[in-house]
Amino acid sequence: MQICIETRDGAQVPVLSGESSASGPVVGSVLAVVVRTLHEATIDAGLEQLAIGGLTRETLEPVLTYCAERRCIADNASCSGCRRRTDARGIASLDQFVAAHGEVVIDGGRMRLSGQGVGTYHAESLDQLAATWPGEELWFYARRVIRKLRYGTREKTAPRPAALVDVSRPAIVLVEPQLADNVGMVARAMANFSIAELRLVAPRDGWPNERARIAASGATFVVDDAAVYPTFEAALGDLNYVVATTARQRDLTKPVLTPEQAVTEMRSRIAAGQRCGIVFGRERNGLESNEVAIADAIVMVPVDPRFASLNLAQSVLVLAYEWMKQSGGGTLGRVTTYETPVQPGLNQRGFGPATRQDMLGFFEHLEGELDRLGFFGTTERRPIMVQNLRTMFLRLGATEQEVRTLRGIVKALVYGKGTGRRA
Repeated sequence: MQICIETRDGAQVPVLSGESSASGPVVGSVLAVVVRTLHEATIDAGLEQLAIGGLTRETLEPVLTYCAERRCIADNASCSGCRRRTDARGIASLDQFVAAHGEVVIDGGRMRLSGQGVGTYHAESLDQLAATWPGEELWFYARRVIRKLRYGTREKTAPRPAALVDVSRPAIVLVEPQLADNVGMVARAMANFSIAELRLVAPRDGWPNERARIAASGATFVVDDAAVYPTFEAALGDLNYVVATTARQRDLTKPVLTPEQAVTEMRSRIAAGQRCGIVFGRERNGLESNEVAIADAIVMVPVDPRFASLNLAQSVLVLAYEWMKQSGGGTLGRVTTYETPVQPGLNQRGFGPATRQDMLGFFEHLEGELDRLGFFGTTERRPIMVQNLRTMFLRLGATEQEVRTLRGIVKALVYGKGTGRRA
């Protein structure tokens, strides 16, 4: 089979090609190379490196979509080096992987493993072989490349997402943070819950700091846009309402709020046009009492009194999570082109709940086979045992698909399946 793209002059260029194998799937070659190359490089650099006639930005997305949506399953196809190919061949362990090849050559020939199959597989080391033998999830890479193709690659100097540039959200103020890594982890926690304004008061490791960008794990727009202030007072200069976080009790006449109460108060003030900020102290000893005194209120997180200290990123995450929870703007997990929002409750994976007809059909199937095998024993016991069985299975709240699976299980137990099938 072949998967082709059409050039502007109408010519067909094959992108996935191969031949049928003994296990059925078609072994692709070019498509796997396209996905891997574009995953590791920018789109333009990758296309230049591939140099496939007719493969351009305009013709690329349909090719990637074939892989991203795993249309290969319906076509009984797979690419060499893809995890789906390994699964299709029934290879479930490293031993089976080696056995499926004629020879596995490690470290340029310093070590060789003989198998019972055909072909030679090259690995850089035993560690690399152990880590990579199942294959790569090429469809996942393809989805990333599609996002890169549509939205571009975010550079260090790129502006932060417009949705996060919102003065109607509180600013996070870190007072003399001691480790750049912690600042990066704070940035990640902020980005998780849609807060982007980070203010730093005299960071010990200096600023900017590449270690903070690394620890941010993708939330680099928060790090790159962070504002640095020489003094605590300067960082709060334009804020109308400030809350200070602490785990220690303070001898100050100030409101003490839980995270939920603090966020509720800030949301009310922000709605009235005020600017709000949440202040976090040093990793070693938190905020000084004279700094807490400048705040309008104290925020204390409910914790086990025997171990009340949270690290810096944890503290920010608790407040940021509460902000997101009350704003109602979050989703359960990520949402991408191929992943829709998840709602709380049982995830039925697109299958509807089983109907009474589905369940009664299953009961008749199950009870008929149990009758045949003498499971119920005496006639007197049968009604109560049937009642108990039906009550148990109805309590599952099974989907249509699950009922079909249950009926398949009964059939397999009675008649066998595959090599276990009865003559």
